[in-house]
Amino acid sequence: MTAKIEVTTPRAIVTGGTRGTGAAVARRLRASGMDVTVIARTPGDGDAENGAVRFVPADLTDPDAAAEAARRVLALGAPDVLVHVAGGSGSPAGGFAALGEAEWARELDLNLLSAVRLDRALVPAMIEAGRGTIIHVASIQARMPLWDGTLAYAAAKAALRTYSKGLAGQLAAHGIRVNSVSPGGIQTEAADRLVERLTERFDGDGDAAWDSLVAALGGVPLGRFATPEEIADVIAFLASDTAASILGADIVVDGGTVRTT
Repeated sequence: MTAKIEVTTPRAIVTGGTRGTGAAVARRLRASGMDVTVIARTPGDGDAENGAVRFVPADLTDPDAAAEAARRVLALGAPDVLVHVAGGSGSPAGGFAALGEAEWARELDLNLLSAVRLDRALVPAMIEAGRGTIIHVASIQARMPLWDGTLAYAAAKAALRTYSKGLAGQLAAHGIRVNSVSPGGIQTEAADRLVERLTERFDGDGDAAWDSLVAALGGVPLGRFATPEEIADVIAFLASDTAASILGADIVVDGGTVRTT
């Protein structure tokens, strides 16, 4: 008699998964057949509210909240896929002089340490399971920082990319693949808010602010920013068995903005 093979649904965790790119990632992984849990400060519209995905409320910049979120996740078992999308910038324009201790701490906490905290809590279970995929969403600003509007954010994302590369080397022997994705401009509300902040420096001229953003990036040869769904498709590929030999990579999705890597 042939033994019955138990088939389990892959479990995915997406941070920042209720809005923008994070929500698109959660939808895409759910569509691929995964059991998805999103971790975010607040619920958003759509899947996280109608029950298609599981929602765990947490502010990952708070170590205690991150630990509690990890405890709730691990109660269901080790995750198979962990995607860190949570991030963003709320600092004022003006470069280094506009950034005090509070701004630097906030940007580092959100864009670097929130991922580090959750990895530290969840990776031991993934090691014990002998499998898993971790994807950190960085930014092309790790390579070409916009000093005026997002200097601290860029520095934090550069650190996240380096951390991701180092973690990939450490975890490879345990059957865990770690990669990062570095988007350029994405058509999200966060991009709109950045333009709004820059608009203040152009006396309320939103078009000039937008042009300055594109110019600071060195242009976008594709002629447009990527959609959240396009970023989600790349992440879904990295999370799939099709990408089984991709490890320690940083995949740039920027419409051609970065000419060399």
